[in-house]
Amino acid sequence: MSEFDNHDSNGLPEIYSKSLRAGRRTYFFDVRETKAGDYYLTITESKKSTTDSGDVSYKKHKIYLYKEDFVSFTEMLNDSTRYILNEKGDEVISEKHQKDFMFQETINNEEEKESKGFSDIKFEDI
Repeated sequence: MSEFDNHDSNGLPEIYSKSLRAGRRTYFFDVRETKAGDYYLTITESKKSTTDSGDVSYKKHKIYLYKEDFVSFTEMLNDSTRYILNEKGDEVISEKHQKDFMFQETINNEEEKESKGFSDIKFEDI
């Protein structure tokens, strides 16, 4: 076994990692370790792009989230997503989607959501 097994592309040890595919985007949720030995979260959006010549590239955007900001970040995320769903519903309005496109989660949990309402996002679920 080499010294780079279970390490990311930067040579840092992988502690915990999850990914979410969403069309041309993929979101990565990676737990990292600080030099002091504490954990923090990186959220990376990777978007696939194709040039006119057919070359494929990926644009990445990264957020670093530290434990002291988890509560505030979660509250703001929940407030913002709740606002959007209350104002516009969960139907996707986009020229790229069919008129009746709905999130897969919504299709799978439609009855549950009607009875319970919007549920908060928890970092334990990520």
